[in-house]
Amino acid sequence: MKKKSIQVLDTGDEQLIGKLTKLGLRRNVSKILVILGQVDECTSKELEQIANLRQPEVSVAAGILQRKGWAKQRKIKGKGKGRPTHAYSLKKSFDQILEDVEKEKERELESLKKLIREVGKALSNS
Repeated sequence: MKKKSIQVLDTGDEQLIGKLTKLGLRRNVSKILVILGQVDECTSKELEQIANLRQPEVSVAAGILQRKGWAKQRKIKGKGKGRPTHAYSLKKSFDQILEDVEKEKERELESLKKLIREVGKALSNS
């Protein structure tokens, strides 16, 4: 039997994941984002092990990152038959991703302010 070492998330990583989650990202998305921010590329199998997630959870989280334009997927052809392995990497830097999050939160805030103004007008006209 071979001994194999695997990477794991440390306390600093967990704190960053918690902060990203407070910003509104799903926890699993935050985990994958933090991992990809520390490597050039990572296979879905490696993401499963490092993040302690199941394959479907990794696929969903990676899909969200891809739709946001933050990550990209590359298919790695396996030996013989079977499904290809997927490898993921970030398309944007962490700074660019945080700018996207900030813009999204600013849009949400403006939307809430508009709603508050509308409610205020409706109440004053009653």
